[in-house]
Amino acid sequence: MRTFPSRLRFWTALLVLAYWSVIHIGPAAAGIAPSRVSGVTQIVSTRDADMVIAQRALENKIVAQKLRDYGVSPEETKLKLAAMSDQDLHTLATASKGLPSGGDGAGAIITILVIIILVLVVLKLMNKEVVVR
Repeated sequence: MRTFPSRLRFWTALLVLAYWSVIHIGPAAAGIAPSRVSGVTQIVSTRDADMVIAQRALENKIVAQKLRDYGVSPEETKLKLAAMSDQDLHTLATASKGLPSGGDGAGAIITILVIIILVLVVLKLMNKEVVVR
């Protein structure tokens, strides 16, 4: 018992073949998207680059907390940073390159602990014995 007569199979196959050939004819165009300036931060000199580095370092949680502990407000910090000489600003930017850019490192510690816990759970599920000596 055939579900399709031979004529219908022929025309269906021809239609599918035509459809696939039309789909594959269209050219694909790809390219690199041009970069654009956001308008918020424009770096045109080394002072501007040093200023951005120093501001990012001062936005660090640990640094901001230490400055608050010493009684320095964020507004005072910005005013003092703008009043610095080029040499002092460059020295501060160079010294602050070693600071973590995102936070205080608690996220990395938590990630490592979660990975260790997941490994232990997987080992327990596989009926493996975990021995800590």
